[in-house]
Amino acid sequence: MKKIIIIEDEEILRNLLHKKLTAEGYDVDVAENGEEGLSKIRENKPDLILLDIIMPKMGGFEMLEEMKKDESITDIPVIVVSNSGQPVEIDRAQKLGAKDWLVKTEFDPQEVIDKVIKQIGRGDENVQKEGFDQREEVEGGQEDTQEEPKESQQEEGEEGGESNESENNEE
Repeated sequence: MKKIIIIEDEEILRNLLHKKLTAEGYDVDVAENGEEGLSKIRENKPDLILLDIIMPKMGGFEMLEEMKKDESITDIPVIVVSNSGQPVEIDRAQKLGAKDWLVKTEFDPQEVIDKVIKQIGRGDENVQKEGFDQREEVEGGQEDTQEEPKESQQEEGEEGGESNESENNEE
């Protein structure tokens, strides 16, 4: 089972991510700050790290700097989950080894799952088969979603058209 450590000081987000990733078949551990997170990373050698940037005791950038110094953990992929999407910060995180970036206010939990799968593959084999079937539905759903605005516009247009036609018929 693939291991993930979530290093996030916001309890609600930490719990949400823990629940979602566990449901996907990953072995998930959590830490509330960078100091605790770094200790758990060195101890458990996870397959992936989800990392907040602004945290008490040790922030995400400092953690990335420390990880870069330690050859035993330097190659663990890191996905930054932050409130900021500033290019300067994203660039700094990438230079320090982060593989991806999510802005907290702009993502949904499925986006996190997708980025985790992209980095380390699926979690538990039993979930993998079910997850694969669900993926197909999601991918289909995404295609539908992309078409949805057109359909919605058409429906609105049709509704508007119907009322226009009704108005035209009444005239």
